[in-house]
Amino acid sequence: MNQAAYVAVDWGTSSFRLWLVDRAGNVLGERRSHEGMMAAAKPGFPAVLQSHLEAVGAAPGLPVIICGMAGARQGWVEAGYVDTPAPLASILKRAVPVPGQDRDIRILPGIAQRDAKAPDVMRGEETQLLGAVGMDAAGEAIVCMPGTHSKWVMTNGGTVERFATFMTGELFDAVSQHTILSHAVAGADETQDIDAFKSAVMAAFEAPAFAANLLFQVRSGQLIYGGTPSSAREKISGTLIGLELAAGLGRGTSKSGITLIASGRLQMLYRLAFETTAVPVRTIGAEDAVRRGLSMAAQSIWSL
Repeated sequence: MNQAAYVAVDWGTSSFRLWLVDRAGNVLGERRSHEGMMAAAKPGFPAVLQSHLEAVGAAPGLPVIICGMAGARQGWVEAGYVDTPAPLASILKRAVPVPGQDRDIRILPGIAQRDAKAPDVMRGEETQLLGAVGMDAAGEAIVCMPGTHSKWVMTNGGTVERFATFMTGELFDAVSQHTILSHAVAGADETQDIDAFKSAVMAAFEAPAFAANLLFQVRSGQLIYGGTPSSAREKISGTLIGLELAAGLGRGTSKSGITLIASGRLQMLYRLAFETTAVPVRTIGAEDAVRRGLSMAAQSIWSL
């Protein structure tokens, strides 16, 4: 039987994922819950972590590496930021130990872009980048990381040079639930209207200044010409993603195209969007990337 070498944790705002891992990077056990930073604050971060460590049978003293919002100012222990240009290797060197614990627990820092014209921060995504791009990657890469707050990152030789955050996922929720478009999507089922999505992506990509108008057309077009709530949902999604791509691709792409770090429905939608705009894309699963990044951090910190 393989012996666990460390525990890896991706601790987000609303989600918690833990893996028991051996020296070769094999997952021996895992836990998932909705005990993210917001929920963990009440019972306490140590209690939440300990309950999951016990559930996977983690031995006393087994080290734990954590990324994500547990290192935020409102989290367990503030892990701070590494400033751009940020070598991904420096993320490992700046891991912050959690005091007062009976095992070695480290939290990885985020990355900050201290530019008065484009201030930005990321926390958690830096570990996905580490797992997807690596510390010594040659040449330039443009990485798209969709989510509630999508990140577009330019790396060069394993260094994060610049990045930009887009509130695409949060805007989708706000627009579809708290505007007149909530009537257009009411009762939407799981049916996917790929053509509607692709048309909306292209319309917003070609004319991003008309985004607010294009969104209203989702409702006016439905009133005049009909259409299902599911189709309206896809049009809203396509418009917002097309708007994001117009900005993200505004400075061009690298020779290798775009590296997309995503999973599930977001992976499918963004692949479609890039194909619609004729941009080459290679995809890496978000969970694979973060787990690989945490593994690299554990191996570096504890010389596994």
